[in-house]
Amino acid sequence: MPLNNRLKEYRARLGVNQQQMGAMVQTSRQTISQIERGDYSPSVTLALKIAKVCGVTVEDIFEYTEENENEESEIK
Repeated sequence: MPLNNRLKEYRARLGVNQQQMGAMVQTSRQTISQIERGDYSPSVTLALKIAKVCGVTVEDIFEYTEENENEESEIK
């Protein structure tokens, strides 16, 4: 999956559960769970809301890697 995230780590730092985080960013607990598992890539708006609540940048939580980059690093 090309979008990696550290949402669970930042959520733990805030001391909130998935339900509370969902309420803070106006989404469901299920969506937070799916993001943390890497099963769902949030919209730009949701990613910005999450970062704002956590007090960090989007890049601190989410990292996009090209699938080709992974293949190249495995070849080397």
